[in-house]
Amino acid sequence: MSSTPQLILFDCDGTLTDSHGLIVSAMQQAFSLAGLQPPSERQVSAIIGMSLHSAVLALLNGRAEMLEQVIDGYRDSYRDSESQVSLFPHVSETLGALRERGYWLGVVTGKSHPGLLRVLDTFELAGHFLVLRTADCTHSKPHPAMVLECMSEMGVESDQAVVVGDALFDVQMANAANVRSIGVSFGVAAGSELMAAGAQAVVDNFAELLEYFPPLHSQL
Repeated sequence: MSSTPQLILFDCDGTLTDSHGLIVSAMQQAFSLAGLQPPSERQVSAIIGMSLHSAVLALLNGRAEMLEQVIDGYRDSYRDSESQVSLFPHVSETLGALRERGYWLGVVTGKSHPGLLRVLDTFELAGHFLVLRTADCTHSKPHPAMVLECMSEMGVESDQAVVVGDALFDVQMANAANVRSIGVSFGVAAGSELMAAGAQAVVDNFAELLEYFPPLHSQL
């Protein structure tokens, strides 16, 4: 990267947490319980990262009359199996190392605020993050609002921030906010897709992020 950022904004599902399978199964179950044809894994994968409202509406092809029923079914199914979610390898120690190197960390996610707080509490990650934005308190990805609001709150400019995520929505959001992005290849999108969308780099292991973020004090 041409300059070292101060603020690193992470996606959650597919970036910090290995939750893809649970999201797919919960969505398929929600559709089945509503008497609808369940979406395919590929269809669900394509909407991961959006707000739940936007994601379900997209899968329903605009049939808004079924929206609340499917959303309620998804939430119930997801919560019933949420204990199956795990962190990807090296997430906790890498976040700690980035904080020690002087970076400010945040989360920008399509999850709800209560859902994100449960994740941070379960995996004892809350202490790493200084700023949070969820899709129930601002615009859904790929709108740039999450990134812009975090930058404003932390007082940084666009060249001082970077987004880390696994989905095309993450890269598109970063592009719209005029900030750089790094993709992770272990989520929903392939590394080649993330690079084609505009990511500056892609990592295959969470710990590899440390190669892109040297200690800030060494830049003085």
